[in-house]
Amino acid sequence: MSDKLLIGKSAAGAEAHLLSKLANRHGLIAGATGTGKTTTLKLLAERFSGIGVPVFLADIKGDVTGISQPGTMNEIIQKKVEGLKIDPPQFAGLPTIFWDLYGEKGHPVRTTVSEMGPLLLARVLELNETQESVLAVIFKLADDEGLLIDNLADLKAVLGYVEEHAADYKAEYGNIAKTTVGTISRKIIALEQQGVDRFFGEPALDLNDLMRTNADGKGYVNLLAADKLIQSPKLYSTFLLWLLSELFERLPEVGDPERPKFVFFFDEAHLLFDDTPAILKDKILQVVRLIRSKGVGVYFITQNPVDIPDDVLGQLGNRIQHALRAYTPKEHKAIKQAAETYRTNPELDVARAVQELEVGEALMSFLDEKGAPSVVDRFFVLPPATLFGPADENALATARSQSPLTGKYENAIDDESAYEVLRARVAAAAAAAEKKAEEAPPEETAARPKAGKKPGCKDSVFEAMAKSAARSIGSQLGRQIVRGVLGGIFGGR
Repeated sequence: MSDKLLIGKSAAGAEAHLLSKLANRHGLIAGATGTGKTTTLKLLAERFSGIGVPVFLADIKGDVTGISQPGTMNEIIQKKVEGLKIDPPQFAGLPTIFWDLYGEKGHPVRTTVSEMGPLLLARVLELNETQESVLAVIFKLADDEGLLIDNLADLKAVLGYVEEHAADYKAEYGNIAKTTVGTISRKIIALEQQGVDRFFGEPALDLNDLMRTNADGKGYVNLLAADKLIQSPKLYSTFLLWLLSELFERLPEVGDPERPKFVFFFDEAHLLFDDTPAILKDKILQVVRLIRSKGVGVYFITQNPVDIPDDVLGQLGNRIQHALRAYTPKEHKAIKQAAETYRTNPELDVARAVQELEVGEALMSFLDEKGAPSVVDRFFVLPPATLFGPADENALATARSQSPLTGKYENAIDDESAYEVLRARVAAAAAAAEKKAEEAPPEETAARPKAGKKPGCKDSVFEAMAKSAARSIGSQLGRQIVRGVLGGIFGGR
């Protein structure tokens, strides 16, 4: 029989269990601000970690760091223990690895620009349709010529080279407007000024480092510092989407395991679907539908279930709904729509109950042994064993120093890639032109046009391609220019 993870209990003594063998069927944590979603998130992470399942979650407000520290008894917990007639929590912190795109509050997280691909990068840069199509051509051109685009400096180098030699590529790739290339370059510079350039480069994140257990067999909690990242909503949601797509691409099929291999919490999930083009929404749905067969459970966290598109919401079998507030006709309609997404309970008016829930109380419906949603009912979320609120800086410093990944990601590596190849090409062309000028007769030199007026020779492109390919084979076990299902539009890995 599968592990039954106790999540809630009613005043009458009924219990709500999440079955670990069905936890990869995804889930939803919803509710208005201040109704207890963060506590529920921490409890679920605790339950999964306890059965050896590593999890990933983002700390948007900076108040989840307490998950790494043991909790303490307080008046709220004492009242819940006595009212529900349950044992007090066995206070203990969870094994935690801290991550931060900016490298300030945890290990830096990096990937290469090539692996992220034009589709997701265009979303981060907030490009329009024309600009996105030009960026896709730039990536295709770089792929064809074996130019590795590791970081934003590489991408700017390729953009600059293509802008200068656009006429050479027109026959094969179509017209590449210099004004559009210039606009993309300026958007990249703006991204660099936000410090986002630190996300692109090497060493890239090894997904195996997210899926660790400690010596006691508990799953690590991978906690992403997102209080700064959330200020750029497109970057935040695109990063999480990229990470989810990488898990989908790289993990093997496992069917329906007795417990998930990994659980991914997607906080502020509505940002994932705001202003998202149809092609990307289709890919998101594809990932959500299929990633469960890789043993990954995805739990969306948002204020109202209607924030999630119906075709995605239909994939979320395990649901915890905290209180919703309604002050306008639109909000009342949203609550009615949310109530209709649950399996009917003839003894419960869901639309009314969801407005009456206390802080820490929720409507719960989990998948039963047959994989069908249970009848929705009211439960109190059990108190977690970890610290409520943020941990203090001394405790955090100690927790970070105990990371099993210390020293692996802190120092960036700048391997030879497109920037170096193109810089060498320009230098070689300049040297060749200078040498030829020195060797030419005086009358021929006087008749020759000034340097820089003639576009570069296309042959040098293929020379660079050969050099880049040879370098690629010899580095990192022959790493490839590859892109996942969400990384690009020119095919899979």
